[in-house]
Amino acid sequence: MVFKKKVLAILIPMAVAHIAFAADEVAKDKVKTDVKAEKVIVKGILPEKLEAVPGSFAVVDQKEMKERLPFSVKEALNNVPGVNFVTAEDPMSLGLNIGIRGMDPRRTARTLLMEDGMPLHLAPYGDPSAHYSTPMDRVDRIEVVKGSGQILYGPQTVGGMINFVTKPVPRNGFAGSATAIFGNNDFNSQHLNLGTGNEVGGFMIDAIKKKGDGVRKNHNFDIEEYTLKGEIDLTDRHTLKTKLGYYKEDSNVSETGLGSVDYAQDKFQAPTGNNDRFQHERKSIQLQHIFKIDEAMKLTTNAYYIDSWRSSFRQTDTAGGWDDEAGTANGVTAIDRDGNAGCSMATPDLCGGRHRPRSYHVWGVEPRLDFSHKLFGLENDAVLGLRYHEEDIRRDQFRSDDPAIINSLSWGKANGGNEGDVGEHRESLRHKVESKAAYVQNTFHVGDWALTPGLRLEDYKVKQTILRAGSCPTHSNGSGLDGNDHCVDGDGLGLSGSKNQTELLPGFGVAWNGIANTTIFSGVHRGFSPPRPDRDLVKNDANLYQLDKTKPELSTNYELGARSKYFKGVSFESTLFHTKFDDIVVKGASGTYQNGGEAQMTGLEFAGRVDFGEIYNTPHNFYTTASYTNLFTAKFKKDGSDAEEGISSGQRLAYAPKHLASLNFGYQHPIGFNVRIGADYVSEQEPDAYTKGTLFANAAEAALAGYGGTIPSYTLFNASASFKPVGSKLTYFVSGHNLGDKEYLASRVDGMFAGRSRQVFGGIKVDF
Repeated sequence: MVFKKKVLAILIPMAVAHIAFAADEVAKDKVKTDVKAEKVIVKGILPEKLEAVPGSFAVVDQKEMKERLPFSVKEALNNVPGVNFVTAEDPMSLGLNIGIRGMDPRRTARTLLMEDGMPLHLAPYGDPSAHYSTPMDRVDRIEVVKGSGQILYGPQTVGGMINFVTKPVPRNGFAGSATAIFGNNDFNSQHLNLGTGNEVGGFMIDAIKKKGDGVRKNHNFDIEEYTLKGEIDLTDRHTLKTKLGYYKEDSNVSETGLGSVDYAQDKFQAPTGNNDRFQHERKSIQLQHIFKIDEAMKLTTNAYYIDSWRSSFRQTDTAGGWDDEAGTANGVTAIDRDGNAGCSMATPDLCGGRHRPRSYHVWGVEPRLDFSHKLFGLENDAVLGLRYHEEDIRRDQFRSDDPAIINSLSWGKANGGNEGDVGEHRESLRHKVESKAAYVQNTFHVGDWALTPGLRLEDYKVKQTILRAGSCPTHSNGSGLDGNDHCVDGDGLGLSGSKNQTELLPGFGVAWNGIANTTIFSGVHRGFSPPRPDRDLVKNDANLYQLDKTKPELSTNYELGARSKYFKGVSFESTLFHTKFDDIVVKGASGTYQNGGEAQMTGLEFAGRVDFGEIYNTPHNFYTTASYTNLFTAKFKKDGSDAEEGISSGQRLAYAPKHLASLNFGYQHPIGFNVRIGADYVSEQEPDAYTKGTLFANAAEAALAGYGGTIPSYTLFNASASFKPVGSKLTYFVSGHNLGDKEYLASRVDGMFAGRSRQVFGGIKVDF
C-alpha cells in the first residue's frame, strides 16, 4: 500500500517522538506488572448476569476491536464461531451477507440485526434485507446471541441475532475524537465525534464520511452518515433518550456477477460498472423512556421509526449471458436492454437498463418490564414485553431501451408505460405488514443453577396489492391471470391478497455455575422466520386471491455447551448445536422464495483466548485467540416437490461451509503498543439449490453462467498494529486484510464474484 507522502511525513515523526515519550512515562510511573482481565459490563440486549444467560453468546468489545482494527463488520465478527460472512459485491459490507450456523447468508435475511435494540433490516417481516449496518466508528461493542434467549426478540430467531451497541453519551463534561484513515483502492475515511454532558444529561454528534473504489473495477462508493444522540434525567427515576440518524450511499456497486468466460479473463471486471448504480437513503429516529420503578423493577419503552429509500440501476440483469426464458448461457456478459441501435457491451452508453426503486416505512413501539421477585422463595429475574410493529413497502421497476434512463430515474417514471412504449413501468407492488408480539421469560436462581423458561407470541398480517406486474395489458377476460390462476401479467391490476400467521415460540435454558468462573449451559427453543412476500397471488380454496402459500420457517434449536475462565489467563467457550427445520425456505430460480422441505444443521463451535501476560504476571502480554466451527451436517432431508427447487435428499445447504476457522497471535507492550497477525479459513461451499435443478439444461450450462459449481476453500492472512502512548490522546494504527492478495471466489449468487483483494489502511485518531 502507498500512503500519501504528506500523511506519512506527519505520522512517522510523531509516532517516533511518542514512543520515546511513552517509554519515559512508563519508567516514571512504574507500570504495574500484572495484566488483569477487565469485567465485561453489558448494557445492550444481554443481561448483566452473563453467567445466567440461557445459551451461547459472544461480546466483541472495545478491547477486541482495538486489537483487530476491523475494516468492516466482517473483520469484527471473524473471530465469532458459527458466523459465516460472505463478501460479494462490495468491500465495506454495505450489503451484509451473514449466515449463522448454516443459515443462508444472502442479505442476512435469516439473522436478526439491531442497533441498540432497533431493527436494521429494510423491513424485518416484509423484506429482511440488510443494505445497512451500523458503521464500526460508532460501535461500542457487538453482541451476538445464538441460544434460547433469542425468543425475547424477533422475528428472525432461527439462527442468531446481532446487536450493535453504540457509544454512550458523555456524562462528565466535553469529550470527543477525530479520526482520519487512508488506504489503497483510493480508500479514505473521516469520523468526527463530539459530545458533552453532566449529571443531568448530555448529547453527542457523529459525522462519518467514507469513499473508495471497491472490489471490482468501476465500483466506486461514497457514503456519509450523521447521528445525534441525547439523553436527560427528567427525575431520579425517569430518563429519556433519543437518537436521530441520517445515512446516504451513492455507489456503482452492482449485484450482477460474471459468467465463467468473463471471470477467467478478469475476475475484477464490472462490464457496465460505470453506469450501474446503487443509491440508499435512510432516516431514523429512536426514543427510549426508562422508568426505574424501584430497585428491583424497571420499565423501558422503546419507539422507533425508519424511512428508507433504495434504488438500483442495472444494465445487466443476469450473469454469463444467461437467458432466463430460453435457459441458455454463453459465459459472457450481455446488455439486458439492448433494443437501441448501436447498443453493445463496447458502447453501454447507447443502451438502456432498469431502475428498481423501493421505499420502506417501518415503525414500532415496545414496552418492556424487567423485575426481580421472590416466587417460590427463590431469587427470580423476569422479563415481560409487548411490541407493535408496522411496515409499508412500495416496490417499483422501470425499464427502457433508451439510454436516457441511465442517469435519470425521473425519466423512467415519466416514460413508464406498456410494452411498445418508450419505457415500461414493469412492476408496482405494495406490501403492508402489521405485527403484534408478546414475550415472557423468567430465570429461577436455585443455588448454582439458573433455569430460564420463556415464551414468545408472534402474530402478523401481510397484505399485498399488485398495481402492475409484467409489461402486457390485462388479458381479454380482464383477470390478468394465467391458466394456473397466478397473477403474472397485467397493467394496473389492483389485485390484493393477504395472509395471517400466529405462532407460539417456547424456549427453555439451563445454566449451572457449580465450578468457579465456569458455566455449563443447555437449551432448546422454537425458531421462527417469516418468508418474504413474492409478487404472485394465487387463488385459495374459497376462490379468493391470497399471497403465495410459502410457509414460514419454523425450527427447533438445541444447544449444549460450556464457557469458562477457570484457569488464570485462559478463557473459552464450546457449544454443540443442532437445528431442525420443518420446512426451510429457499430461493427459487425466478428469484422468488418457496419451501424446500425438512433440513438439518448440526455442528460444534469453539472459541478461546490465552493471555500469557496474565498467566506470568508480566506487562508484556503475548496472547493468542482462536475460533473454529465444524458444521458437519447441513443438508436437505427430502427431495423437492418442485423441479425448479433442484433439491435432493442429503444435498448440502447453500453457503454452509463445513469448516470455519480463525487464528490470531498478538503482543501488547505496556507503553501502549499492540501488534497482531492472523489467518481466516473458509472451506468449500455449495451455491443455491436451484442451480442443480431444471433451470439450466445441465450442470455445465449452470457453471458457464457462473451460477453452478463448488466454491473452493480459501485462507486469508491479516495483521494490525496500533500505538497509543501512555498519557497521550493520539492513537496511530495500520491494518491489512488479505495480505497475500489471494484471488478467490467468494460467491455465485447472481453469478461469480471475486473476493476482496488486498486492503491496507492506516490512520490517526485524536481523543479530546
